[in-house]
Amino acid sequence: QVQLVESGGGLVQAGGSLRLSCAASGRTFRDYLMGWFRQAPGKEREFVAAISWSGGIAYSADSVKGRFTISRDNAKNTVSLQMNSLKPEDTAVYYCGAFHSIAQAKGGMADYWGQGTQVTVSS
Repeated sequence: QVQLVESGGGLVQAGGSLRLSCAASGRTFRDYLMGWFRQAPGKEREFVAAISWSGGIAYSADSVKGRFTISRDNAKNTVSLQMNSLKPEDTAVYYCGAFHSIAQAKGGMADYWGQGTQVTVSS
């Protein structure tokens, strides 16, 4: 079992930055890839970014490439998402997820989910 708790969401103006954090607990945390997903009103949940166990390999959706950076600290059991140059279309509930494959994540799926944190970008 893996428990995930997100923090760091909020309201920001377009062009601004936010940093999301996900605290993980559970002895099997290191068995999972970790990532971030988002769901905007009226839309399906979508993949945003993912990172390997070692932190050496990262993936991101085309829509956030060059603006969002995912990182992982296994010593602290945390995963973070640094979001820069935010746009109004980035407004969504952001979820931390734990999963076994990138293909799974890119399909918007995960084995474990956090409760989500709201990010709102005003124009």
